[in-house]
Amino acid sequence: MTIFSSMFKSSPHGAMGMTTNQVMRMVSYATIPGFIAQLYFYGWGSLVQLVLCIVVAVLSEAIVLSLREKRIRRTLSDGSAVLTGVLLALSIPPLAPWWISVIGVAFAIIIVKQLYGGLGFNLFNPAMAGYVVLLISFPVAMTSWQPIQPLLLHSLSLADTAWVIFTGFSFEGYNLQQLSMLADGTTMATPLDQFKTSLAQQQTVSEVLALPIYGEYGGVGSQWVNAAYLLGGLLLLKQGIIRWHIPLSILITLFLLSFISSAVGADSTYPPVQQLFTGATMLGAFFIATDPVSASTTAKGRLVFGAIIGALIFIIRQWGGYPDGVAFAVLLANMCVPLIDHYTQPTVYGHKR
Repeated sequence: MTIFSSMFKSSPHGAMGMTTNQVMRMVSYATIPGFIAQLYFYGWGSLVQLVLCIVVAVLSEAIVLSLREKRIRRTLSDGSAVLTGVLLALSIPPLAPWWISVIGVAFAIIIVKQLYGGLGFNLFNPAMAGYVVLLISFPVAMTSWQPIQPLLLHSLSLADTAWVIFTGFSFEGYNLQQLSMLADGTTMATPLDQFKTSLAQQQTVSEVLALPIYGEYGGVGSQWVNAAYLLGGLLLLKQGIIRWHIPLSILITLFLLSFISSAVGADSTYPPVQQLFTGATMLGAFFIATDPVSASTTAKGRLVFGAIIGALIFIIRQWGGYPDGVAFAVLLANMCVPLIDHYTQPTVYGHKR
């Protein structure tokens, strides 16, 4: 997910007065409410993935720095590798096999970040690039989110969860598919995936949203996870770590397009409020898209950048082949950043455009 640059300390980006390490730590701390919510609703897998991703991220960065003959300790101390591991871990299904995390994090650090020169030089958001590689390469594993804990037929301890991630089976011999069963013996998809599948089976929106996996504002569990990331995002705004332009632009664009689509064809669109509190909406808006290295650098540009992401999320969710579209939307918007910045540069005093 997001890498913050040391450009904060150089003109004209020097208003923060914070070191890169401080920024990284603040962003990592701000994910705690969302992480706790994921831990509560989806079990210990989130903790195992978090530890695994951080370890792989630090080791990958250290190996590349050694090969490049760079100072390992000083570079690792900026916290950017740890943050990449944290954000990717929060995006991976809790019971995904261990090699999923290793491949995704290694690709994010080695290819997307270090191959382009390290912190501040990457064209794409490293964690999202790693996530998309995993999603395209291993779609089944990457879309197999477990139902929330209260609905599960089989609950797992921390040790049992780690065993499932590293072997594919629990101590009692249950595989991932069996562990995804609900208390009534049926299996359940994620809310966004279930919505698309049900509509394809000619069900109406009201019929789909009546299923027990949907809450008042989004999927059961998912709505509270998103609310927790919203809380963390507001903390980042309050501390001045991120600016409001990108998150607000994403959320308003996504809401407006969903509202218009619902008004025109109510039986084909996920409702506007549910759009905001499902999938990776809040995590993407506040922690991923706001990466100052790969995002637009001008005030107007950030609004355009956020609007593009919000529109792409809606388009992918509405007509795309994947349930959620945050990762693809961010990477596609990253490609547009040079053009956005070119046309949104403020006019220098005394000059005409």
